[in-house]
Amino acid sequence: MRVMLGGAALVLSACTYYVMPDGNTVPAGSPSPSNFDRTFAAAAQAMRDQGLAISVEDRARGTVVGTFDGGTVTANVRPQPDGSVRAQFDAHNVRDPGLLQRISDSYDRRLGR
Repeated sequence: MRVMLGGAALVLSACTYYVMPDGNTVPAGSPSPSNFDRTFAAAAQAMRDQGLAISVEDRARGTVVGTFDGGTVTANVRPQPDGSVRAQFDAHNVRDPGLLQRISDSYDRRLGR
């Protein structure tokens, strides 16, 4: 019995944490951070990186909406049947032709690509 308790104490004392792109931490003892959570956080932060004011950040629907210079950018984060997660950025009335590319570049950097 003592061996089992000692092993449990050793396991509990060696805690590892994952740091999410949004700065939150998740204990490694819990399920690992999901691809969806990482992707959603990276999409929202990438939009902030490029100066967008976020007006909607709805994780349950996978939607982030931000405004910039009178235009709107929407990120839709969706799980795919193969287990991957897809983020799509769409712009409406954005005057800066390079904005979506800069958001995409920030998104890729936040995911370590």
